[in-house]
Amino acid sequence: MITRRRLLKAGLASTVVLPGLLPRRAKASIADVDVIVIGAGIAGLAAARRLVELGYETIVLEADSAPGGRIKTDWSLGAPFEVGAGWIHGPEGNPISELADAAEAKPFVTDDENYRVFAANGDAVSTDDIEAGYERLEDLYAAIDDEFDADQALSRAMARMGGKLGSDPMIDWMSSAYTEFSTGGPIDKLSAYYFDEDGVYPGEDVVLLNGYDAIIKLMAGDLDIRLNTRVTSIAYEKGDGALVSTDKGDFESSFVICTVPLGVLKAGDIEFDPPLPKSHRRGIDKIGMGNVTKLALKFDEVFWPEDVQYFGLMTETRGRWNYFLNYRTFSEENILLGLCVGGYAEKAEAMSDQDMVADCMQAVRTMFGPEAPEPSGYLATRWSTNPNSRGAYSYSAVGSKPEHYDDLAKPAADTILLAGEHTGFEYHATVHGAYLSGLNAAQIIEDRLAD
Repeated sequence: MITRRRLLKAGLASTVVLPGLLPRRAKASIADVDVIVIGAGIAGLAAARRLVELGYETIVLEADSAPGGRIKTDWSLGAPFEVGAGWIHGPEGNPISELADAAEAKPFVTDDENYRVFAANGDAVSTDDIEAGYERLEDLYAAIDDEFDADQALSRAMARMGGKLGSDPMIDWMSSAYTEFSTGGPIDKLSAYYFDEDGVYPGEDVVLLNGYDAIIKLMAGDLDIRLNTRVTSIAYEKGDGALVSTDKGDFESSFVICTVPLGVLKAGDIEFDPPLPKSHRRGIDKIGMGNVTKLALKFDEVFWPEDVQYFGLMTETRGRWNYFLNYRTFSEENILLGLCVGGYAEKAEAMSDQDMVADCMQAVRTMFGPEAPEPSGYLATRWSTNPNSRGAYSYSAVGSKPEHYDDLAKPAADTILLAGEHTGFEYHATVHGAYLSGLNAAQIIEDRLAD
């Protein structure tokens, strides 16, 4: 019986083996398969599941001790603390919503209109002032779109249009708590031309009461995932497949889908032999890798309004604990989730746990009074120092263009494919963007490369 597997092997056997790969081929290999997927995040899992459905022999190599990548749920505080992805952004028609339903993850709509904002000194800010500030920010961003054809940093464009930082505390806060949070990048590095040009699904954002990783558990299923296996290099040639070297030995395959985060590619932690095409290297260099820091603080008792979804603090230091999610709106646990964004996120992650908690508690006490007690528990994220990510998600940096994202999804030598949220501009920096990129990579193999 001639199977797809046999056809792929026959196709490879009929080609000329290039001398440059012969010494490396001489190594003993652990596995010889149709496709190796590098990374067991949602992009890698999506690609692997689709490939298996299509009949390809597929293995997934994952450096971490569990699948999920930048989707990870920690229950140690009694409620789901999302170490990575926290929301389904725009659930209507979003493929992640279908996965959440299948995983019985219980979506809960977070109400963006249910908030309370405090000035830097702790005084409450009126709803009218907030709405007026938001209109000023929208007008400013619209003027930037209309006025400038050449790219520049968003902060510079704002200044040139009369929105110089420091002149309007409300715009200062919103451009950080809203823009820097949603994009993952600081406004002095964000592209004024492209920072808000990506696509969105409709509907109010949701969190998952049973944890985002319920989706990962569903998708990982019976896939062949090799955990604690760190890839160090990929040698490849058109028509000759690839040799993937890891700290556990070498693996051979006809095709490779590499889904490691952009930060890992930027760091050069995986050597490509030969180097990836110039268009790929340009995209890796031009696109920004941003960061968001989360700190969950658990308390014995509630000392804040239980029915308010979000709290904002117009901190004088940009990006410093300026937005909080109140768990009491969907959980019985007394948890406030603080956020650091922009340039301050990495400063926060350079702190010790104790210093980070103390730094955040200053913000909490500014909003709710100096008598606010110390937390009884906490959890913090440190994506910028995580060797498996080196950042939270990609952003449109000055000098980057949509084609830089899209070029990363193109095959290299008809053998190597990249996937992940950074490989498609329309939905970059989102879980659904990563998921769709994995499906796309698998389909390219099926439709174009395996013929």
